[in-house]
Amino acid sequence: MGVARFGGSTAGKSDHVRGLLNKLEQANRLDRIGDRLQQIVQGTLRARRVRDFLHGVWLGHPLHPAMVQVPVGAWISGAVLDMMPGQQRAATTLIRIGTVSALPAAVAGLNDWAALSRDQRRIGLVHAAANSVALACYTGSLVARRNGRYEMGKALAYLGLTAASSGAYLGGHLAYKQGAQVSQSISEMHLMSEGWHPLGDLASLPERQLVTREIDDVAVIVYRHGDDVTVMLERCPHQSGPLGQGEVQEIDGHDCVVCPWHGSTFRLNGGEVVHGPSANDQVLLPTRVIDGRLEARVP
Repeated sequence: MGVARFGGSTAGKSDHVRGLLNKLEQANRLDRIGDRLQQIVQGTLRARRVRDFLHGVWLGHPLHPAMVQVPVGAWISGAVLDMMPGQQRAATTLIRIGTVSALPAAVAGLNDWAALSRDQRRIGLVHAAANSVALACYTGSLVARRNGRYEMGKALAYLGLTAASSGAYLGGHLAYKQGAQVSQSISEMHLMSEGWHPLGDLASLPERQLVTREIDDVAVIVYRHGDDVTVMLERCPHQSGPLGQGEVQEIDGHDCVVCPWHGSTFRLNGGEVVHGPSANDQVLLPTRVIDGRLEARVP
Protein backbone atom coordinates (compact mmCIF):
# COMPACT_ATOMS: atom_id res chain seq x y z
CA MET A 1 0.00 0.00 0.00
CA GLY A 2 1.34 3.40 -0.94
CA VAL A 3 1.90 6.08 1.67
CA ALA A 4 0.10 9.34 1.05
CA ARG A 5 2.33 12.40 1.09
CA PHE A 6 0.81 15.76 1.93
CA GLY A 7 2.52 19.05 1.18
CA GLY A 8 5.69 17.42 -0.14
CA SER A 9 6.69 20.50 -2.12
CA THR A 10 6.13 22.79 0.85
CA ALA A 11 8.06 20.49 3.17
CA GLY A 12 10.96 20.39 0.71
CA LYS A 13 11.15 24.17 0.56
CA SER A 14 10.95 24.36 4.35
CA ASP A 15 13.79 21.88 4.75
CA HIS A 16 15.87 23.88 2.27
CA VAL A 17 15.35 27.11 4.23
CA ARG A 18 16.13 25.40 7.53
CA GLY A 19 19.29 23.92 6.07
CA LEU A 20 20.38 27.34 4.84
CA LEU A 21 19.78 28.90 8.26
CA ASN A 22 21.71 26.12 9.98
CA LYS A 23 24.63 26.76 7.61
CA LEU A 24 24.50 30.47 8.39
CA GLU A 25 24.59 29.76 12.13
CA GLN A 26 27.74 27.69 11.63
CA ALA A 27 29.39 29.94 9.02
CA ASN A 28 32.46 30.96 11.01
CA ARG A 29 33.77 32.75 7.93
CA LEU A 30 31.34 35.52 8.85
CA ASP A 31 33.12 36.00 12.16
CA ARG A 32 35.91 38.02 10.60
CA ILE A 33 33.39 40.63 9.46
CA GLY A 34 31.21 40.26 12.54
CA ASP A 35 34.04 40.61 15.05
CA ARG A 36 35.32 43.74 13.32
CA LEU A 37 31.86 45.27 13.15
CA GLN A 38 31.28 44.44 16.81
CA GLN A 39 34.43 46.36 17.73
CA ILE A 40 33.26 49.34 15.70
CA VAL A 41 29.79 49.34 17.28
CA GLN A 42 31.15 48.98 20.82
CA GLY A 43 33.78 51.63 20.17
CA THR A 44 31.19 54.06 18.83
CA LEU A 45 28.52 53.44 21.49
CA ARG A 46 30.80 53.74 24.49
CA ALA A 47 28.49 55.63 26.83
CA ARG A 48 26.67 53.14 29.04
CA ARG A 49 23.66 55.41 29.31
CA VAL A 50 23.31 55.43 25.53
CA ARG A 51 23.67 51.64 25.29
CA ASP A 52 21.10 51.11 28.04
CA PHE A 53 18.66 53.44 26.29
CA LEU A 54 19.08 51.63 22.97
CA HIS A 55 18.75 48.22 24.65
CA GLY A 56 15.42 49.31 26.10
CA VAL A 57 16.42 49.06 29.76
CA TRP A 58 14.04 51.94 30.54
CA LEU A 59 11.17 49.94 28.95
CA GLY A 60 11.90 46.64 30.64
CA HIS A 61 12.10 44.87 27.28
CA PRO A 62 14.10 45.32 24.03
CA LEU A 63 13.56 48.59 22.17
CA HIS A 64 14.57 47.46 18.66
CA PRO A 65 11.48 45.26 17.94
CA ALA A 66 9.20 48.15 18.85
CA MET A 67 11.10 50.64 16.70
CA VAL A 68 11.00 48.52 13.54
CA GLN A 69 7.21 48.70 13.49
CA VAL A 70 7.39 52.25 12.12
CA PRO A 71 9.50 51.63 8.99
CA VAL A 72 7.91 48.25 8.26
CA GLY A 73 4.41 49.64 8.70
CA ALA A 74 5.15 52.67 6.56
CA TRP A 75 6.76 50.61 3.80
CA ILE A 76 3.91 48.09 3.67
CA SER A 77 1.33 50.88 3.61
CA GLY A 78 3.30 52.61 0.84
CA ALA A 79 3.30 49.39 -1.18
CA VAL A 80 -0.49 49.19 -0.90
CA LEU A 81 -0.92 52.82 -1.98
CA ASP A 82 1.46 52.27 -4.92
CA MET A 83 -1.10 49.81 -6.28
CA MET A 84 -3.89 52.39 -6.11
CA PRO A 85 -4.40 55.15 -8.70
CA GLY A 86 -3.88 58.75 -7.62
CA GLN A 87 -1.94 57.88 -4.46
CA GLN A 88 1.58 58.66 -5.66
CA ARG A 89 2.17 61.51 -3.23
CA ALA A 90 0.82 59.62 -0.21
CA ALA A 91 2.86 56.52 -1.07
CA THR A 92 6.02 58.58 -1.45
CA THR A 93 5.41 60.27 1.92
CA LEU A 94 5.03 56.91 3.65
CA ILE A 95 8.17 55.55 2.03
CA ARG A 96 10.06 58.65 3.15
CA ILE A 97 8.82 58.16 6.72
CA GLY A 98 9.81 54.49 6.65
CA THR A 99 13.27 55.22 5.27
CA VAL A 100 14.05 57.93 7.81
CA SER A 101 12.72 55.92 10.78
CA ALA A 102 14.72 52.86 9.72
CA LEU A 103 17.97 54.58 10.68
CA PRO A 104 17.43 54.85 14.47
CA ALA A 105 15.88 51.36 14.45
CA ALA A 106 19.07 50.07 12.82
CA VAL A 107 21.24 51.74 15.47
CA ALA A 108 19.22 50.08 18.25
CA GLY A 109 19.50 46.77 16.43
CA LEU A 110 23.27 47.05 16.06
CA ASN A 111 23.57 47.84 19.76
CA ASP A 112 21.67 44.64 20.63
CA TRP A 113 23.58 42.64 18.02
CA ALA A 114 26.98 43.60 19.46
CA ALA A 115 26.08 41.91 22.77
CA LEU A 116 25.08 38.56 21.25
CA SER A 117 27.01 35.30 20.99
CA ARG A 118 28.85 34.48 17.78
CA ASP A 119 26.27 32.09 16.31
CA GLN A 120 23.59 34.71 16.90
CA ARG A 121 25.76 37.45 15.42
CA ARG A 122 26.16 35.45 12.21
CA ILE A 123 22.42 35.36 11.58
CA GLY A 124 22.18 38.97 12.78
CA LEU A 125 24.84 40.03 10.29
CA VAL A 126 22.84 38.63 7.37
CA HIS A 127 19.67 40.14 8.88
CA ALA A 128 21.40 43.54 8.91
CA ALA A 129 22.68 43.05 5.36
CA ALA A 130 19.16 42.31 4.07
CA ASN A 131 17.82 45.40 5.79
CA SER A 132 20.69 47.48 4.37
CA VAL A 133 19.70 46.33 0.88
CA ALA A 134 16.12 47.31 1.67
CA LEU A 135 17.22 50.74 2.86
CA ALA A 136 19.31 51.25 -0.28
CA CYS A 137 16.37 50.26 -2.49
CA TYR A 138 13.99 52.63 -0.72
CA THR A 139 16.51 55.45 -0.91
CA GLY A 140 16.82 54.82 -4.65
CA SER A 141 13.03 54.73 -4.89
CA LEU A 142 12.78 58.18 -3.33
CA VAL A 143 15.39 59.56 -5.72
CA ALA A 144 13.58 58.07 -8.72
CA ARG A 145 10.23 59.48 -7.57
CA ARG A 146 11.73 62.91 -7.05
CA ASN A 147 13.08 62.82 -10.62
CA GLY A 148 9.69 61.90 -12.01
CA ARG A 149 10.49 58.23 -12.67
CA TYR A 150 7.58 56.92 -10.69
CA GLU A 151 7.48 53.42 -12.22
CA MET A 152 11.15 52.94 -11.42
CA GLY A 153 10.44 54.20 -7.90
CA LYS A 154 7.67 51.64 -7.49
CA ALA A 155 9.88 48.81 -8.72
CA LEU A 156 12.68 49.74 -6.31
CA ALA A 157 10.18 50.02 -3.45
CA TYR A 158 8.87 46.51 -4.08
CA LEU A 159 12.43 45.20 -4.23
CA GLY A 160 13.07 46.97 -0.93
CA LEU A 161 10.00 45.38 0.63
CA THR A 162 11.17 41.96 -0.52
CA ALA A 163 14.58 42.51 1.09
CA ALA A 164 12.99 43.88 4.28
CA SER A 165 10.70 40.83 4.46
CA SER A 166 13.71 38.54 4.17
CA GLY A 167 15.40 40.52 6.92
CA ALA A 168 12.29 40.23 9.08
CA TYR A 169 12.27 36.46 8.62
CA LEU A 170 15.88 36.29 9.77
CA GLY A 171 15.03 38.54 12.70
CA GLY A 172 12.28 36.14 13.73
CA HIS A 173 14.72 33.23 13.53
CA LEU A 174 17.20 35.20 15.62
CA ALA A 175 14.64 35.90 18.33
CA TYR A 176 12.48 32.78 18.42
CA LYS A 177 14.93 30.04 17.45
CA GLN A 178 18.18 31.45 18.80
CA GLY A 179 16.66 33.37 21.73
CA ALA A 180 18.40 36.69 21.06
CA GLN A 181 17.25 39.34 23.56
CA VAL A 182 14.63 36.92 24.88
CA SER A 183 14.69 36.21 28.62
CA GLN A 184 16.81 33.09 29.05
CA SER A 185 15.75 32.51 32.64
CA ILE A 186 11.96 32.51 32.44
CA SER A 187 11.73 28.94 31.12
CA GLU A 188 13.47 27.66 34.26
CA MET A 189 10.70 29.10 36.42
CA HIS A 190 8.22 26.84 34.61
CA LEU A 191 10.18 23.80 35.81
CA MET A 192 9.30 24.57 39.41
CA SER A 193 6.32 22.82 40.95
CA GLU A 194 3.48 24.74 42.55
CA GLY A 195 3.38 25.45 46.25
CA TRP A 196 5.83 26.72 48.82
CA HIS A 197 9.40 25.42 48.87
CA PRO A 198 11.76 25.58 51.88
CA LEU A 199 15.05 27.42 51.46
CA GLY A 200 16.52 27.13 54.95
CA ASP A 201 16.48 29.02 58.24
CA LEU A 202 16.24 32.77 57.88
CA ALA A 203 18.67 33.32 60.75
CA SER A 204 21.35 31.29 58.94
CA LEU A 205 21.39 33.59 55.92
CA PRO A 206 24.32 36.04 55.88
CA GLU A 207 23.58 39.74 55.63
CA ARG A 208 23.99 41.33 52.17
CA GLN A 209 25.62 38.32 50.56
CA LEU A 210 24.44 36.21 47.65
CA VAL A 211 23.54 32.64 48.55
CA THR A 212 22.61 30.04 45.93
CA ARG A 213 19.83 27.52 46.64
CA GLU A 214 17.79 25.16 44.48
CA ILE A 215 14.07 24.65 43.98
CA ASP A 216 13.29 21.49 42.01
CA ASP A 217 16.86 21.55 40.60
CA VAL A 218 16.39 25.17 39.48
CA ALA A 219 19.01 27.53 40.91
CA VAL A 220 17.87 30.67 42.73
CA ILE A 221 19.81 33.32 44.63
CA VAL A 222 18.80 34.38 48.11
CA TYR A 223 19.76 37.80 49.40
CA ARG A 224 19.02 39.13 52.89
CA HIS A 225 19.10 42.78 53.82
CA GLY A 226 17.84 43.14 57.38
CA ASP A 227 14.33 41.73 57.52
CA ASP A 228 13.95 41.92 53.74
CA VAL A 229 14.74 38.79 51.77
CA THR A 230 14.93 38.44 48.00
CA VAL A 231 14.69 35.15 46.12
CA MET A 232 15.57 35.59 42.43
CA LEU A 233 16.16 33.24 39.54
CA GLU A 234 19.90 32.66 39.37
CA ARG A 235 20.36 32.60 35.59
CA CYS A 236 20.72 35.98 33.89
CA PRO A 237 17.95 36.76 31.36
CA HIS A 238 20.51 37.88 28.78
CA GLN A 239 22.72 34.83 28.14
CA SER A 240 22.10 32.63 31.22
CA GLY A 241 25.08 34.00 33.10
CA PRO A 242 25.46 32.86 36.76
CA LEU A 243 24.13 35.73 38.85
CA GLY A 244 25.05 33.76 41.97
CA GLN A 245 28.68 34.43 41.12
CA GLY A 246 28.03 38.10 40.49
CA GLU A 247 29.00 41.16 42.49
CA VAL A 248 26.62 43.13 44.69
CA GLN A 249 26.78 46.89 44.10
CA GLU A 250 24.73 49.76 45.51
CA ILE A 251 23.27 51.86 42.69
CA ASP A 252 21.00 54.84 43.39
CA GLY A 253 20.39 53.57 46.91
CA HIS A 254 19.45 50.02 45.81
CA ASP A 255 21.47 46.85 46.25
CA CYS A 256 21.99 45.33 42.79
CA VAL A 257 23.54 42.16 41.43
CA VAL A 258 25.88 42.45 38.42
CA CYS A 259 26.13 39.49 36.04
CA PRO A 260 29.79 38.35 35.83
CA TRP A 261 29.50 37.54 32.11
CA HIS A 262 28.25 40.69 30.38
CA GLY A 263 27.50 43.16 33.17
CA SER A 264 23.69 43.13 33.12
CA THR A 265 22.59 44.61 36.44
CA PHE A 266 19.37 43.98 38.40
CA ARG A 267 17.88 45.47 41.57
CA LEU A 268 17.73 42.89 44.31
CA ASN A 269 14.65 44.44 45.88
CA GLY A 270 12.52 44.39 42.74
CA GLY A 271 14.26 42.57 39.92
CA GLU A 272 14.25 45.64 37.63
CA VAL A 273 17.06 45.78 35.09
CA VAL A 274 19.35 48.75 35.76
CA HIS A 275 22.02 48.24 33.10
CA GLY A 276 22.08 46.15 29.93
CA PRO A 277 22.77 44.35 27.72
CA SER A 278 19.73 42.62 29.17
CA ALA A 279 16.57 44.61 28.56
CA ASN A 280 14.40 42.23 30.58
CA ASP A 281 13.74 42.41 34.31
CA GLN A 282 14.71 39.39 36.38
CA VAL A 283 12.03 37.21 37.99
CA LEU A 284 11.58 37.38 41.76
CA LEU A 285 9.78 34.65 43.71
CA PRO A 286 7.25 35.49 46.43
CA THR A 287 8.57 34.60 49.89
CA ARG A 288 7.30 33.98 53.39
CA VAL A 289 8.80 33.01 56.74
CA ILE A 290 7.13 30.25 58.75
CA ASP A 291 8.57 29.39 62.19
CA GLY A 292 11.83 31.03 61.21
CA ARG A 293 12.16 29.12 57.94
CA LEU A 294 12.25 30.89 54.60
CA GLU A 295 9.98 29.59 51.84
CA ALA A 296 9.42 30.67 48.24
CA ARG A 297 7.00 29.80 45.45
CA VAL A 298 6.39 30.36 41.77
CA PRO A 299 4.77 33.78 41.13
